[in-house]
Amino acid sequence: MSSEFTKLFELFIAASIINNFVFTRFLGLCIFFGVSKKMETAIGMSITFTSVMVIAAALSWVVYQYVMIPLEITFLKIVIFIGIVAAFVQASDTIMRKVSPGLYYKLGVYLALISTNCIIIAVPLINAGEKYNFLESLSFGLGSGIGFALALIIMASIREKMELANVPRPFRGMPIAWITTALIALAFTGFSGIITL
Repeated sequence: MSSEFTKLFELFIAASIINNFVFTRFLGLCIFFGVSKKMETAIGMSITFTSVMVIAAALSWVVYQYVMIPLEITFLKIVIFIGIVAAFVQASDTIMRKVSPGLYYKLGVYLALISTNCIIIAVPLINAGEKYNFLESLSFGLGSGIGFALALIIMASIREKMELANVPRPFRGMPIAWITTALIALAFTGFSGIITL
């Protein structure tokens, strides 16, 4: 039991920090730059993204193991995983519109982009490719979601401070955001090799 928990913990840490999708795999940058201007939208998207990742990982694992493998249709996994994610994102879109309309309108088009976001699709694809069991899939999904949330919150806190900074004119806006992201990514690469799975 202890070794199973250790493996799950290592998988979580590896997904969230060591192999962070934004800073080490450079996935999901469109949403990352789009919603990291303000802390409020970054936190809202972090919660939504993490929820979608965990539930998509669980649903995709169940469908993959109990439907796709028995029917020998694993070659359709990208299409089926996108369908599962899109259905769940549509549900969360409707819920957010009713529960928090202000946040819904602030997230705007980025909420719809979750459906086909490369990070969201990467989680079930990696789970299937690595043949993770159900708990490992959940741990990987949660770790990936927390890693994305960490990236968004770090970047949002820096970008809010940069609004008040005297940034040279050629670097204002996206150029300084890219430079900052590169520096953070460089710091995150320092974690590489700590846990090997």
